[in-house]
Amino acid sequence: MSTRFARRLVPARPDLAADHLRGSVTAERYVPGTRYAVGAPLLDLSLTPDPEAGRDTQLLHGESFVVYETREDGLAWGQAELDGYVGYVAAEGLVAPRSRGQRITALWSHCYPAPLTRAKPVLELPFLAEVPVAGTSADFARLRDGRHVPRPHLAPVEGDFVDQAARFLGVPYLWGGRSARGLDCSALVQLALLATGIEAPRDSDMQAALLGEALAPDAPARRGDLVFWKGHVGILTDPETLLHANGHHMAVAREPLGLAIERIAAAGGGGVIARRRPVPAR
Repeated sequence: MSTRFARRLVPARPDLAADHLRGSVTAERYVPGTRYAVGAPLLDLSLTPDPEAGRDTQLLHGESFVVYETREDGLAWGQAELDGYVGYVAAEGLVAPRSRGQRITALWSHCYPAPLTRAKPVLELPFLAEVPVAGTSADFARLRDGRHVPRPHLAPVEGDFVDQAARFLGVPYLWGGRSARGLDCSALVQLALLATGIEAPRDSDMQAALLGEALAPDAPARRGDLVFWKGHVGILTDPETLLHANGHHMAVAREPLGLAIERIAAAGGGGVIARRRPVPAR
């Protein structure tokens, strides 16, 4: 693993590190982690405990988070099990761990106290949130805690990861976001791939270095290829069209690849630095 990713992917600080890193990193003390689940619909994670720090990513409802420190200011420092991201979250957004569940496949869903469409929802659920299903009826799935979600919102995804990404067209751009409320370029890639069973790193620099197969500069482009700039990534829906969450449109948008290359270069973003092709899940 590249050292430039260490702060984001290794649960170690000079004063504290995960116990499993004993002998690999130097720290004042080592602690075993305690596994929790995300109970909030979305939980912001920041790399620093600074209250003015911006969001670096978000955890989705049901995701696992291993806590190594709970602070007096209400923050917990730990690591997301899904993609390994390390940082600080609000401890109140965590709940007791639970067994794996089914993923929400609607872009946004609601959890109800009863299997009635007119019931007042008690919780919102983003795309790929995990919920523990205990049973189903014609219209609803019953969760182990007695609440209910619409059964169609758990239906298997259809199409490839490009199809999944295209479902987010028009969703607002949001730095660090990972939902239909708002997301950034690398979250669009990560969520679309996860929906089709392909694990993906969280940030665009990690994706450019680690995800799928690297393509030669002269390799013919095709649907599903990822195009990288420094700090940005987009998905080819065909050899000449780019789908990406971006700050120019402040949304997930399609645009001609050539136009995007020219516009990004003119804005000081440089040229394309890499292309990669995700490997389908087996």
